Amino acid sequence: MFDSLQDRLQSAFKNLRGKGRLSEADIDATAREIRLALLDADVAVPVVRAFTARVKERALGVEVSKALNPAQQVVKIVNEELVTILGGETRRVRFAKNPPTVIMLAGLQGAGKTTLAGKLGRWLKEQGNSPMLVACDLQRPNAVNQLQVVGQQAGVTVFAPEAGNTGGGDGGAEGTRSVGDPVQVARDAIAEARRTLHDVVVVDTAGRLGIDADLMQQARDIRDAVNPDEVLFVIDAMIGQDAVQTAEAFAEGVDFTGVVLTKLDGDARGGAALSVREITGRPIMFASTGEKLTDFDVFHPDRMAGRILDMGDMLSLIEQAEKVYDAEQAEKDAERMLGGTFTLQDFLKQMETLSKMGSMSKLMGLLPGMGQFKDQIANFDDRELDKVKAIILSMTPKERDDPKIIDGSRRARISKGSGTSVQDVNQLVTRFFEARKMMQQMAKGGGMPGMGGVPGMPGVGKRAGARQKPQNQKKKGKRVSGNPAKRAQASQQKPAAKDGAEAFGFGGQQGAQDFELPKELRDLL
Repeated sequence: MFDSLQDRLQSAFKNLRGKGRLSEADIDATAREIRLALLDADVAVPVVRAFTARVKERALGVEVSKALNPAQQVVKIVNEELVTILGGETRRVRFAKNPPTVIMLAGLQGAGKTTLAGKLGRWLKEQGNSPMLVACDLQRPNAVNQLQVVGQQAGVTVFAPEAGNTGGGDGGAEGTRSVGDPVQVARDAIAEARRTLHDVVVVDTAGRLGIDADLMQQARDIRDAVNPDEVLFVIDAMIGQDAVQTAEAFAEGVDFTGVVLTKLDGDARGGAALSVREITGRPIMFASTGEKLTDFDVFHPDRMAGRILDMGDMLSLIEQAEKVYDAEQAEKDAERMLGGTFTLQDFLKQMETLSKMGSMSKLMGLLPGMGQFKDQIANFDDRELDKVKAIILSMTPKERDDPKIIDGSRRARISKGSGTSVQDVNQLVTRFFEARKMMQQMAKGGGMPGMGGVPGMPGVGKRAGARQKPQNQKKKGKRVSGNPAKRAQASQQKPAAKDGAEAFGFGGQQGAQDFELPKELRDLL
């Protein structure tokens, strides 16, 4: 969603790199680019003005003028200001002292409230709660049935005493056959939750295609009837500038306590996420990033700012990995991988575990610096992983444990069994051996191929495959000048003491001067 904004901001920062000192003109030009980037992303104009004013004020201050790397300091300022307008700190759900905790969902029709209710119920269940979903949307056709289906998929109880509108209307103010009283359903749900010992109640309310008096009145009546601990305003992150007007109307009408952004996986420009918090003062609490019930999580302002600036979101990636990975098994796999005993069967298990974390495109998008590869990531087909799984599953257990025995006839059989070509099987086996060889090289201290070794580890300063001198080979004597004057001068000079650089294998002072960091590392320093 933030691809356009990310590209524009990266372009603005690119002009600052390599400058040892930033002039006022440089900062003005950067602030202008940031302003245009935010406006292009559909961020509300008042938010853009306030944001750029704060960035410019700080950039012209002491913290940039005295910084060793002014360009990186400006990026740091922009990151901190993004975190601020996104909410500053992560806002958690406030649970009631005496259960049940009541969470009411409000928003326009089409924002995704019903699906979100299922996602929220599933998330609460994973947190150790016992949630119950309440069907109070009796106006939209088949809304009650949809909530029941979603609740069943999430494994959460659904309270739906009324069938609601079963068809024949469009969900608007006219022509809708509404059945039952949503306010009474909400009241009965609280009593039912206490009776059945559910500690959280999630109330799904009706919406409209637009803001009107009937919508707000019904939402207020339900709020007054159940006295919710949290009122979450569900907003479609793709609606652009309308997000501000809608948010202000609901803030005045039902006085919501938090915001939930849906459809963050869309291709819209994402200005709603940067506008709602600043305009309403209410924190963004959750974000929905896909159609699956698992595509839902707590909203972290600092992590979202990192994604916008292409700094990645490693914490979210680690959290997702912790949900599916067994730490003890992962340690054993690492030992087998570095020890050279890693097999295709182990590789298959890791692929199956990785697939539980979500699509590869989303996982790769959480890595730092992947913004430059967004086209390749977007075009990545997860079915390629299914092809690899099919090839490995078509092998015998002996072939998976010892891929060296896979000859031509075996490869032909495997390709037929997996519905792939012999070339696909060849590529998989070849890449597997290359990856295992690379891991063994890293375990021996040789470092990554093409990057050289690491000081203090075996293989330092040696190129892969370089011939080593025999230990018993005599060293050549010190070269002596043929000029008697220079020879006498050299004999009078004392040997230079070894400094810290030589201790690390740089070969003394001269070696330290010759040593050069990789370009990627120099750019970071």
